[in-house]
Amino acid sequence: MAALGSMVLAGPVRAQSAAAEPGSRLTVYLMTMGTGRRVWERFGHNAIWIHDPVYGTDQTYNYGLFDFRQDNFLLRFIRGRMWYWMAGYPAHRYVEQYRRDNRSVWVQELNLPPRARLELQEFLQWNERPDNRFYHYDYYRDNCSTRVRDAIDRVLEGRIKAQTEGRMVAASYRFHTQRLTANDPLIFTGLLLALGKPVDRPLSAWEEMFLPLELRVRLREVTVPGPGGTTEPLVISERTLFESSAPAPPDAPPSWLGAYLAMGLTIGLGARVLGRKGAMSDSARIGFTVLVGSWAVVVFAAGTVLAFLWWGTDHVMASANENLFQLNPLAGVLGLSLLGLKRGSPGRTRFGAGVATVLATLSLAGLVAQLLPGMDQVNGPIIALALPAHLGTALGLRAFAQGPRTR
Repeated sequence: MAALGSMVLAGPVRAQSAAAEPGSRLTVYLMTMGTGRRVWERFGHNAIWIHDPVYGTDQTYNYGLFDFRQDNFLLRFIRGRMWYWMAGYPAHRYVEQYRRDNRSVWVQELNLPPRARLELQEFLQWNERPDNRFYHYDYYRDNCSTRVRDAIDRVLEGRIKAQTEGRMVAASYRFHTQRLTANDPLIFTGLLLALGKPVDRPLSAWEEMFLPLELRVRLREVTVPGPGGTTEPLVISERTLFESSAPAPPDAPPSWLGAYLAMGLTIGLGARVLGRKGAMSDSARIGFTVLVGSWAVVVFAAGTVLAFLWWGTDHVMASANENLFQLNPLAGVLGLSLLGLKRGSPGRTRFGAGVATVLATLSLAGLVAQLLPGMDQVNGPIIALALPAHLGTALGLRAFAQGPRTR
């Protein structure tokens, strides 16, 4: 602990002209941790570190605690009603934990007046009490980083918010989510599907600080009152306690539109070709049933989840999801129509073709809706995947229903 304190606190010693003033001996740092391997680590983390030489403590206050073993954890997670809590830990243990995980650790000393340092320490100690530590977690609007931001802003009488709330940035919640999950295509696709229109609006600099690394950057731009009516930077100094060897996240999301389109065309063309041949060949019929049936199951499952997230949970960011045009629970009916599909059953096949046509029409409507005001959800890759697959399925079923052709 002593080694850690000397590493951080080394440097010019500021004069303590008001040594007797409460809070004057406290030093406050914003500690920021880089991204990790696990999904919940991809967005980084942060904490408030308070060095108190009077009591000989270096305490970090962390708002990002959760436990998979909590009662009804999975149900709360699904319904968007997760409870997180905050707690304090010795700083040296905290840094060592992230060093073992190969995650970078940076600290920024904050230029808070003595009164604000003491007020922050007292607030964090109060917030750590069992009756006060829990909060209803929201991934974007009330998370470990926004809680840290708000605690510092509280003792600065709203100066951070006043200087950042009206400044818009060239990013959205989806932009950051996609770039930070680009290392995992399945998670990337799942979040692209599940997140609706609310995550696409432009953010203010204040809102962008839901990301710990953005909070670190934005605090460099904040000023606080100095002596004689002047202003001073909020961040006095910065130090790197550990530098990760892992690659940094990309600055922008990857462009995988072509890959999604290729998958959609493969499904669509496969369904079209097998549907035409299925009226003459048992092997083609089986292949068609497996391909289209699998696609129907995926669309049904995804559409059901999207509808549930919108109407059955508190996940606000999953509401107004235009992906339901592309992935609709109606696909379950298509899947059922394929059961027992065989040559010489035109009624069942025509019914399935009708359902597939409705699904293709909905998908096309979702594409056209992008031209309408307020219907511009960023879901181009999902449209590129779903539309050709739906069209090929509908054409394949129509060809199957028409039976073999003769010349």
